[in-house]
Amino acid sequence: MATGTHTVEVPVGIEQVWDFVSDMEKWAKLVPGYNAHTMIDDKHSTWTFKGNVGVLKKTVEVEITILEWVAPSKVTFELKGLSDNFTGKGHFQAESIDAAHTKMTGVLEVVAGGLAGPVLNPIFKPIVPKATKMLTDRVANKIKSIHG
Repeated sequence: MATGTHTVEVPVGIEQVWDFVSDMEKWAKLVPGYNAHTMIDDKHSTWTFKGNVGVLKKTVEVEITILEWVAPSKVTFELKGLSDNFTGKGHFQAESIDAAHTKMTGVLEVVAGGLAGPVLNPIFKPIVPKATKMLTDRVANKIKSIHG
């Protein structure tokens, strides 16, 4: 399993962080490799990513399901590959430092299955932490730009 965790401090209150991360529509385009997404309902969506996996250029379709919203501190989701055999889960966690500062952590875990698993899992190991850091930083920067 490939795992990424990244924590940043955002110079806004926890409610502003929650307002942003609790709505996928606000941060979908910030995901590395993002190409498009379709909202099925408020908890289900399908996403398309384009990226390089080793020397291959690949388009991947993923189903994202929100498992839980715990206002104002946590959004938990799972993902399932529609075009490829992989699954994963992740969350955004917010922790109030004080009225004007929030610690935000992004976590993502992905594991490939099936025949491609032994090939894809070693490729995912360095990619998932980088993607997690990039997404968490992009979300924090977007929140800062909105409320800064």
